[in-house]
Amino acid sequence: MMKRIAIGCDHRGLAVKELIMSFLQDSGHSYQDFGSYNTDPVDYPDTALEVGEAVASGSFAQGILICSSGIGMSIAANKIKGIRAALCHDVFASRRARRHNDANVLCLRGESIDAESALAIVGTFLATDFGGGRHIRRVDKIKALEEDSHDSDLASKGAS
Repeated sequence: MMKRIAIGCDHRGLAVKELIMSFLQDSGHSYQDFGSYNTDPVDYPDTALEVGEAVASGSFAQGILICSSGIGMSIAANKIKGIRAALCHDVFASRRARRHNDANVLCLRGESIDAESALAIVGTFLATDFGGGRHIRRVDKIKALEEDSHDSDLASKGAS
C-alpha cells in the first residue's frame, strides 16, 4: 500500500534523508520534505514539530525524522499530541514499533548508519501494520497518558 509520508531532518541527517527520499520515490510512496535542505545548522525541534503536526493532523500517514543520533528528534516529536515516535536502530525494532506500538513516526540516526540498514528499517516500518489485539489496550493507555498530561497542562495554565 502506497502511503503519504512527511519527512524531515536536521543538518546532520541530510544525507540519510536524501537516500530515503529516493527510496520512497522508487517505492511509489509520495512524500513532502520539511527540511533541512542543506548542511547549515538548524534546530531539530523545529523540524520535529512540523513533521509531527503534519502526521497528527492526518495529512500524512506517517513521518520520518533524522538527526545525528535520532534521540533529539524522537524526544521532540513525542511531545506532540497524537504522535508515537520510535527511534529504531534495526529492523526488529522497526517492526515492533509498528506492530506493537502503532508508531506513526520513525526516527533514525543520521550518523553511523549504512544505507542498506537505513533502507531496511524504513521499508519494514512502512510495510508493517499495527497488530491490534492485545496491543490496542496498551496503545490506548499511552493515549490516555497523553490526555492526562495535556489536561494537567491546561489546568495549570488556567490556575495562574
